[in-house]
Amino acid sequence: MKSKPKELNLETGNATSRREFFKRTTAIAGGSVLLTTLPRSLFAEITKTDDPRLITETISYAGVGGPMIAYMARPLGNKKFPAVIVIHENRGLQPHIKDVARRIALEGFVALAPDALSPLGGTPEKQEDAIPMFQKLDYEATKQDFTAAVKYLKTTPQTTGKVGCTGFCWGGAMTNHVAVNAPDLDAAVPYYGSQPKTEDVPKIKAPLLLHYAGNDERINKGIPEFEAALKNAKVEYQIFMYEGAQHAFNNDTNPERYNKEAADLAWKRTIDFLKEKLK
Repeated sequence: MKSKPKELNLETGNATSRREFFKRTTAIAGGSVLLTTLPRSLFAEITKTDDPRLITETISYAGVGGPMIAYMARPLGNKKFPAVIVIHENRGLQPHIKDVARRIALEGFVALAPDALSPLGGTPEKQEDAIPMFQKLDYEATKQDFTAAVKYLKTTPQTTGKVGCTGFCWGGAMTNHVAVNAPDLDAAVPYYGSQPKTEDVPKIKAPLLLHYAGNDERINKGIPEFEAALKNAKVEYQIFMYEGAQHAFNNDTNPERYNKEAADLAWKRTIDFLKEKLK
């Protein structure tokens, strides 16, 4: 006898079940339901917001112009862990990035996801409202706000003092800037981020793991000059190119760009690298 399909519980945080749900919904509707009409948050949550293995909280630390609001996730208990700064895209601190922070925390890190829009009151509920706010930021001050997170994590009691940084799109570029401006950063993993100025590359002391999408001409045109500068400055680095993937391939809330194969491989490399350099 054929077994009855299990009902999908969207609160489980099971990514495969979510994708099956969307596929099933589209099929039932004869293809008339577009994934983009469904709430983006349904794609995002791989880990539950109340995962019992984690402690999550909203904290603040001192930025250059005032307090920076950030989402922190760390393993349950009193043990100290190395830390990782998680930097969002140019949509602000969205549920997806908080979820990424929780995923990193489950790997044995204190994950801190600062909100770049803190000086403007924080990330708004609607993503489309966040985009123009980025034009109002003082970009140089914003670099220092994220660099200040390194100092905060170096000294907060929950960490071992080892600090890495990762970020995506806008956050990938910002990760590069944190590496330039924080000589005591221990590792950096920018995802498809624009490169820092060549003259700033010798300031980088942290080892780099650089992820790029094959179909990303705007960002990729800066790779040769960046790589040459890294070699000249004797910076430790690795570059991985994910052929066939688009910019933002890691963002599983963006079905038009998400590439599971590339995202999974990049994630494994990222976690392995962070564990090697921070633990």
